[in-house]
Amino acid sequence: MAALPPLIQRPPELMDDPSLDASQHQEALKALARIHLVSRTAAQLAACLVALTRKLPSNTGKTLRILDIACGGGDLTTLVAARVARKVPHRVECIGLDISQRAIGWASRNHARASERLDVTFRACDVLNGELPSCTLAFHSLFLHHLNDVQAVAQLRAMAAAAQGGFVFSDLLRTRLGLFLAQLGTRVLSRSLIAQIDGPLSVRAARTVEEYHRLFREAELPAPTLRRRWPERIYVTWSHS
Repeated sequence: MAALPPLIQRPPELMDDPSLDASQHQEALKALARIHLVSRTAAQLAACLVALTRKLPSNTGKTLRILDIACGGGDLTTLVAARVARKVPHRVECIGLDISQRAIGWASRNHARASERLDVTFRACDVLNGELPSCTLAFHSLFLHHLNDVQAVAQLRAMAAAAQGGFVFSDLLRTRLGLFLAQLGTRVLSRSLIAQIDGPLSVRAARTVEEYHRLFREAELPAPTLRRRWPERIYVTWSHS
């Protein structure tokens, strides 16, 4: 599928505006949750994380500490963590990080969990500045397209430094089909005007397969695994082993 031309500058998305009306922000978070559901994002990310656990050293502790970077409303954080907890012998402790205090408040009210096998919490964190908390594994979804190449390379390096076992992320592919699906999907799945505007913007700000490879070369992180998935998504896994 033909790629769209690259953006010279990535425009800020409306959902990232701290002055956005709270009700509009919540509607956009709900729209994003529906998109994740239809795209099977949680299942795909969890499968990648479970595969990474098989590469962990034998002396790994009884608890897996997983970071969800730029977690937004937290729905995906909990869905992914719960799926991983059902598949591994470890207790799973998952921490969702986001710069938005409003998103963290929403996530904490609606998606925090505490049980013997699974603990999900959320905290405000500017993940682009300062070190990430240490963890066993890390993931994020629909985050990297917000970053320019310098920021994206720094973020990949930060995840590699923080995560003992490695990381996985999901993002969009910058294709004409992806743009069409974003325009259609945000209108079918939600009445949120914010989502309908931001969705196509996100595709235009995304990258091609080769551009994702180039980010890893610049970050000096060898041998990432890239898999294309419907609907015009890419899942990228990297491990230390």
